[in-house]
Amino acid sequence: MKILTIHADFIEFKAKKKALKQAEDVDTDKKRAEECLVVFTAVEKRDEANLDSTKEKYMHEIKSIAQQVNTKNIVLYPYAHLSSKLSNPKIAEDLMKQAELELKEQNYEVLRAPFGWYKSFDVACKGHPLSELSREFTGEGEGQESETTELSDKEIKNLLSQISKSRLDTSKLKDNDHRILGKNLDLWSFNEVASGMVFWHHKGLLIKNLLIDYWREVHNKNGYLEISTPQIMDKKLWLLSGHWNKYKENMFITDYEKRHFAVKPMNCPGGMLVYKANPKSYKDLPLRMGELGIVHRQELSGVLAGLFRVIQFTQDDAHIFCTEDQVEDEVSKIIDIVIEMFKTFSLEFDHIELSTRPEKRIGEDRIWDLAENALANVLKKRNIEYKVNEGDGAFYGPKIDFHLKDSLSRSWQCSTIQLDMALPERFDLEYIDKDGSAKRPIMLHRVVYGAIERFIGIMFEHLNGKLPLWISPVQVKVLTINDSHIPFAKEIAKDMEKVGLRIELDDRTESMGKKVREAQLGKVNYIVTIGDKELENKTLAVRNRAGETKFKVNPKEFIKELVEEVEKKEVK
Repeated sequence: MKILTIHADFIEFKAKKKALKQAEDVDTDKKRAEECLVVFTAVEKRDEANLDSTKEKYMHEIKSIAQQVNTKNIVLYPYAHLSSKLSNPKIAEDLMKQAELELKEQNYEVLRAPFGWYKSFDVACKGHPLSELSREFTGEGEGQESETTELSDKEIKNLLSQISKSRLDTSKLKDNDHRILGKNLDLWSFNEVASGMVFWHHKGLLIKNLLIDYWREVHNKNGYLEISTPQIMDKKLWLLSGHWNKYKENMFITDYEKRHFAVKPMNCPGGMLVYKANPKSYKDLPLRMGELGIVHRQELSGVLAGLFRVIQFTQDDAHIFCTEDQVEDEVSKIIDIVIEMFKTFSLEFDHIELSTRPEKRIGEDRIWDLAENALANVLKKRNIEYKVNEGDGAFYGPKIDFHLKDSLSRSWQCSTIQLDMALPERFDLEYIDKDGSAKRPIMLHRVVYGAIERFIGIMFEHLNGKLPLWISPVQVKVLTINDSHIPFAKEIAKDMEKVGLRIELDDRTESMGKKVREAQLGKVNYIVTIGDKELENKTLAVRNRAGETKFKVNPKEFIKELVEEVEKKEVK
């Protein structure tokens, strides 16, 4: 069985049409549940061997997660997209009906979406660490696959066939979908041998690295110290941080020399150890530590979606350790960074949310008052409009979320600023104040890109693959009309490469029309054509993305203009 749980402000769904002839007759009016745990469910073929055990584990997971997020409202939602190996529909329906009855007997409010119907739904997910969780489990008694030391030729051929399959179904994707663009432009790919992980091709990795370089440029000038922490760390660290108890099901666990380890799902605990490595004084604060850490979080294969929802991703975390008096100034500086970086990509804010203390929380009310007031004061002083999301802060502190709006009018939550009162306490972080006493620092978590992979997907679709010059993997494509033009074309390409421009030379004996079309499909920023007149006059014919062509262009002036455009990071 596979489930995806969403702790939601609300879910609305409506039965549209029967997908199965034998589906039960249901009321087709729109249904709505609020402040609920939505349990998207896929019962699988392997579950049929031990249905009772599977149902028990299903019930256990639902009740356990519901208790953690403090809700008694449950929505059971059959969701076939979570698995490609579904059980018999009748068996799945009966199992969910039994779960519904048992939950109701235990005083849960339960709404079950109809089985065997095409449905539309709208769900508003809360933004805390436990708001989206995935689980995979089976009943007991599964057989173990036997392994052999040597593979036969037939087995090798079969395995090669399996790992060579591309499962991207483009029939339901729009032309500007980043998965289609990535494939057509040879930027990235996905393979079932590493579900939810990106295979970066050379040009795609160039884009990712240029985003990282820009991140480093901005953060270096803002006084951040970059760190790097291990990806696999001992269980005792995750017990101390609280992740082992609250997040274990979404972590990858392994054993080494009879010790339990976890692949990190978050960078924060490692950052706490870096802080603790040396004594700190008030003179060291504010201490701004940034980490471009690779993290892994278990997700069900059915919810993975290209770069938007992945298992492995790079999180542009930073942790700021400061005194109470420094909080507002540090939050304001973070907002400056967020505004600066997203303006560079021509992305605008859709709305900004301030999420306040939840009912279940840690820390004194005095510190919560300080934290909430600090975040609100900064937004007010800067005349930034925001919505208050009452009770939707994390259990360890309030937060500010920045929701972006792209060219397709979609809203994305990328950047966040969170004030954490839990980890400094759990890790006993201290600094020595002016009077010689030991005090607890205030800690701010923050991300700008969020997950770099997800941000690349958003940016790509926002710009329809037409990247600005500074981040484009191929900035200029030089085309020759015939072989006599190749030496001059190579000379131009070499001059451009000397100043750091990324060039491709197309000197094939193909028609000029074909070369131009391919360059346009490759979404290069400028197409330079060299023919007899250009060779004779030592000039260039330059075509931009808008299709405008200039003739008799001076090569040195053109190169100078390109360098200036790269430095300005213009979006054209």
